[in-house]
This record gives sequence, structure tokens and C-alpha cells, in this order.
Amino acid sequence: MARRRQIYEGKAKVLFEGPEPGTLVQYFKDDATAFNNKKKGTITGKGVLNNRISEYLMLRLQEIGISTHFVRRLNMREQLVREVEIVPIEVVVRNVAAGSLSQRFNIPEGTPLPRSVVEYYYKNDELNDPLVSEEHITAFGWATIQEIDEILNLSLRVNDFMSGLFLGIGIRLVDFKIEFGRLYHDSGDVQLVLADELSPDNCRLWDMKTNEKMDKDRFRRDLGNVEEAYQEVARRLGILPEGGPRDMKGPSTMQ
Repeated sequence: MARRRQIYEGKAKVLFEGPEPGTLVQYFKDDATAFNNKKKGTITGKGVLNNRISEYLMLRLQEIGISTHFVRRLNMREQLVREVEIVPIEVVVRNVAAGSLSQRFNIPEGTPLPRSVVEYYYKNDELNDPLVSEEHITAFGWATIQEIDEILNLSLRVNDFMSGLFLGIGIRLVDFKIEFGRLYHDSGDVQLVLADELSPDNCRLWDMKTNEKMDKDRFRRDLGNVEEAYQEVARRLGILPEGGPRDMKGPSTMQ
């Protein structure tokens, strides 16, 4: 069997040509980066866990009518996705003050926000992914006004659903980053779909009782036990139970 052609390599994933037109194979690496690639390392098994966690969350979102690029998981580290044109905007939804928001406004980390805050960042590593407004996005042609409205509505729906899902397993969804892509249909229609991944790499997840960090902040801040934190998220979702990896239907609710 011929080796697949590599299309793109990012910080945490590699995209290969898919088995049929309009598809790609997304490979999850163990590589970890922080601070716009200034800090680099490896989290053993991260790719396997993120593949499973992202699969689970994407499928749950599809069940409530949110379209995604996800098709199916192929193996431990790869999944089949639809080829999309990525909108060059990273959308960050914040429920609790943390990270750069705490620093910018001098708000103590862990302070609940009066309401969910949605921020847009221009997806450009060379510029350190700057914070941008809707005016920037439309003026520079990164997305239309209609697309921004749809992105905002979809982001808030994702937030509502995932906040409830994680709450049910004893985890607080502090904030998360998502990306969207344009899916071009043969009919000529263009559809906005959720792309990239959903995992502890791009979600801040804190234990409800202890506020223990269960995400990539453990790597960013040298807190240790990074692999264990990712495993615990997967375990609570029912993806990695105590007895070892096996397929499960869904999460068990925390009392």
C-alpha cells in the first residue's frame, strides 16, 4: 500500500491525503507546545487520548445538530475528516477568568464571569495569534458578517452543551478554543462546520471539587502529572475506564 501524501503538519497533528476525494486523515501527535511554540515537549500517549476524546465530543455535538468535519476514527491515532477551508480565526469562549484574560484585566484566576465571553484571534503564528474584532475580520475578508453571526451562535451552542456534559462528570469547562471550516458541497452550497479538535489541548478543564487543572496548563506551567490529567478526563468520559482502554457508550455521572 502506497504511503499517503502529507498535506500539512501543525503543532499537534498531521494531515494526510484521504482515501477518497474530499477527505483527509488527521493524525494526532504526542508533541506538546505552548506560548506560540516557544515551549516544546512530549506528552506520552497524548495523541491517542486526544483522538478518542475529540471523537467522543464531536459525535455528541453531531447528535444535537452541530455539523463537524469528523467522519470516523480509523485507529488509535488517526481519524477520517472532511476536507474544509479553514476560517483563519480562532474562537475562544470563556466562562471563568483564566490565562491571558486574567492577565489582561487583572482578574484573579478562577473568578466566574458574569456571562460567557467570546473572543476572536487571527490564526497566524508569526504574529502570535493577535486578538481581533469583528471589524478586523470583515475588513480583511477573513469571514463575512453572516459567517461571524453563525460562528458566534455555533460557539455558544458548543459551550452550552459541553459545559453541561463536563459538569455531569465533575469537571468545570473554564474556557476553550475552536476553529471552523467551510465545507464545499457538489451542489455549490457552502456550509460552516466545526473543525480541528476538542481535547484537553484546547479546553481548560478543572476538577469541580478541587479546581485541579486537567488540561495542557499542566504542561504550560510545569505542574507535572500531565499524562495522568489527560487520562483522568478520558476516564471520566468513559473512554479510559479503570480496567484499561475499551469502547464504552458514554460517561458516568459524578455524584
